[in-house]
Amino acid sequence: MNSAVVVGLFVYPIKACGAVALQTATLHTHGLDDDRRYMLVDESGTFISQRSHPTLAQVRCSLSEDSIGAAVPGRPALGLPRRFFGTEHRQTTIWKDEVRAAVHPEGSAWFSAFLNEPVELVYVADTDLRQVNPERSEPGDRVGFADGYPLLLTNEASLIELNRHTSEPVPMDRFRPNIVITGWPAYAEDELERLSIGDIPFLMPKLCDRCVVTTTDQATGQRFNEPLRALAKTRRWDQKVWFGANLIPRGTGTLSIGQPVVPL
Repeated sequence: MNSAVVVGLFVYPIKACGAVALQTATLHTHGLDDDRRYMLVDESGTFISQRSHPTLAQVRCSLSEDSIGAAVPGRPALGLPRRFFGTEHRQTTIWKDEVRAAVHPEGSAWFSAFLNEPVELVYVADTDLRQVNPERSEPGDRVGFADGYPLLLTNEASLIELNRHTSEPVPMDRFRPNIVITGWPAYAEDELERLSIGDIPFLMPKLCDRCVVTTTDQATGQRFNEPLRALAKTRRWDQKVWFGANLIPRGTGTLSIGQPVVPL
C-alpha cells in the first residue's frame, strides 16, 4: 500500500463543541495540543456530549495564542484560557473513568445559560489525564476528555465509499476526526496496526465504533438518519458500526497538512 497524505487536522478544545481546523498541530503522547481538555458535566459530574445535547454542535470554537473562544449567535462570546488550573475542583465521570477536573465558573454560567440547564465546564490538567483502555494500550498511555483514545484518523476514500450507500452524502465533520488522510483505498485502515505520520510512529489499537453523533449536522445540531443507516448496512459487526481508526502516538512532535502517512 502506498503512503497517504494528511489533508485535515482538527482539534476540539471543548468536548462536544465545534472543531478548529489547523495547518500544523503540536502532538503530545496524550494527543494534539488543546484537544478536548475542557468538558461539560451535569450536576452529578457525568460528562455531557452531543449524544444527549446535539445543540452543542452550534458552539463555534477558535484558538488564539493564549485563549480559546466559544461563540453562538445571539449571545456574547466566551473566552477561556488554554491552560487552566482553577481553585475549585470536582470528580467527573467520563464513561467508566473518574477524572479530577478544575471547574471554570464563568464558562459554567455561559453554558448553563446556553443549554437552559445547570452544567459545569471543567478542565483536565496534565497531572490528571486518565489511562487509555489498559486492554489496548501500555502503562503510561494517557488521554484527556476524548472518548477513549488520543487521536482519531479517517480516510477520504472510505467516506466516498460510504456515501455510495447513503440516501444523502454526509461530510467528514460528522465523524469528528483529528486527522484526515487521502491516498489510500477505501477502508485500508481496517487492515493496519501501525503507521507513521512524518517521522512519528503510531499504534492503531482498534477501529472506531460510531454512535448517534454521526447523524448530527455539525453546523445546526439537527439530526438525520445518515450515516448510521448506511453504516448498519455496510459496516456492521460485533453489534456495532465502524468508521475511522483510533491512534495512540508513540512519539511527540509536529503534525502538518501534507505530511506522508506510511503503513508500518
